[in-house]
Amino acid sequence: MYSLSAKDQELVDALRKNVSNIAVFYHQAHGYHWNLVGSDFQEYHALFETIYIDVYDSLDPMAENCRKAGGLAPFLLKEFLALTSLKEFEIKKFDAKTLTKRLYDDNKTVIADLLELFIIANEQNEQGIANFVAERIDMHQKWQWQLGSSLGIVDVTEG
Repeated sequence: MYSLSAKDQELVDALRKNVSNIAVFYHQAHGYHWNLVGSDFQEYHALFETIYIDVYDSLDPMAENCRKAGGLAPFLLKEFLALTSLKEFEIKKFDAKTLTKRLYDDNKTVIADLLELFIIANEQNEQGIANFVAERIDMHQKWQWQLGSSLGIVDVTEG
């Protein structure tokens, strides 16, 4: 690892956490896409696919921003699990409502961590990183709205 100032290390740490969040969230959405069962399979199978493709496409740029900030991007599974804010849990039902609610809750955590990263990037005048993160916040807010609407949640900020 490079020797960074405390300020630069704060940005790198936030980026590493968000790389890990995105990697784990991608894995969850893709796994839900694979394992979903029920009469509304096709609708949610397609929704989860749209989400995991978008999230996967953001993973490389997030990791590259980590490198650009002077840090190393996590890549080992144990690093992802150690750094992520998302928690593993055992799934007992693979129906659309259960998986959608789980993804909804995890997406809320992803948004919160992206917002923290956005603040740090702006405080450090890292506008390229801040702009990228702002676009990711917008996409995850879209997923929050769509997942929440699928669950009948009108105010997606409340969950």
